[in-house]
Amino acid sequence: MSNLKAEILEAQIDGDITIEETVITLSNNLTLKKYLLKTGFYAGINQYSPGSGHISFYEDNLVIISSRGMLAYKKVNTDDKVNFKKIKNNINDYIGLSQFEKDKNFSLKDLFIFKNKIFISYTEEIKDDCWNIGVIFGDMNYENIKFTKFFSPKNCVHSTDNIDKEFSGGQSGGRIVSFDDNHILLSIGDFVSRHLAQNKNSVNGKIIKINIDNSDYELVSMGHRNPQGLLFDKENNILLETEHGPRGGDEINLIDLNEMSQNKIPNYGWAISSYGEHYGGKTNIYNKKKYEKYPLYKSHNEYGFIEPLKVYDPSVGISNIVKIGKNKYVHGSMGGPFGRGREHNPEKRAGDKSLFFFELNEKKTNN
Repeated sequence: MSNLKAEILEAQIDGDITIEETVITLSNNLTLKKYLLKTGFYAGINQYSPGSGHISFYEDNLVIISSRGMLAYKKVNTDDKVNFKKIKNNINDYIGLSQFEKDKNFSLKDLFIFKNKIFISYTEEIKDDCWNIGVIFGDMNYENIKFTKFFSPKNCVHSTDNIDKEFSGGQSGGRIVSFDDNHILLSIGDFVSRHLAQNKNSVNGKIIKINIDNSDYELVSMGHRNPQGLLFDKENNILLETEHGPRGGDEINLIDLNEMSQNKIPNYGWAISSYGEHYGGKTNIYNKKKYEKYPLYKSHNEYGFIEPLKVYDPSVGISNIVKIGKNKYVHGSMGGPFGRGREHNPEKRAGDKSLFFFELNEKKTNN
């Protein structure tokens, strides 16, 4: 049986996800617990192996979900070495084996629990072979969660019948965070239909704010490529967004909500401006038309866009961002051969499996 089929079938069977727990003593009398999942997580988000997924917290429990719908929880404030308990669900009513088998990049994209509701973003096949980011939600419980559709875009990107004849289900974003009691924020990538990032009638290449009660949405920012990290800093009334760029173009972007207006959506330039390059670069004859259409100018301000707060060249495979103190933040970088340095050269990868710390000064620039 394939890893895909095994994971989907096991998700609906009562039982545990067995673990191997390791406790590491750190400085300042702190300890780090590491859980090696021995069963259940077989398939990866960006490739078929190793297994991967997402985490969230609810009450005193750590909640985990695999890229293929294995949902489970474990109490964290205990010294007992207990396994993760599986939660039955109907996620595969929305994305299942028929989608997963089409491409390794189709998967669940994020897990978020808010106001006793559990939200999951995923690559939704809106029409046959036509994709976008959708969100399902359900009442949080530990026995059996019945998900229903929360948000589904009207438009989608066809995997073969599209303007530029390029497509990737992995270039899709999908991060969910809370904004206020009535709204969540969702990041959506361009699926390599780069022109959509500058199209206000499309949700692709955007950060959107969605009303929890009726699923109405509005654009918060635009001009993004693959925004997979998102943080709402309520204290400073800003969003910090981490974005997978092209080769040598990973970014941290600051979205100042104090400067937003209904008439002007903050625009971060993709795919007109970027400090990265299309894969293969300008010397690749196959990229000539691509650069004519998507020039990747090495300035944002000169073309009416907002400059990134930070650019990584070479890229680090930038991941989610967390606030750790007043004006202090940290983000990670992915590791492994698919974790990118975006150079596709192990010697040029920068920051695989690393943490990057930074601080904002009073002018909201990176220290």
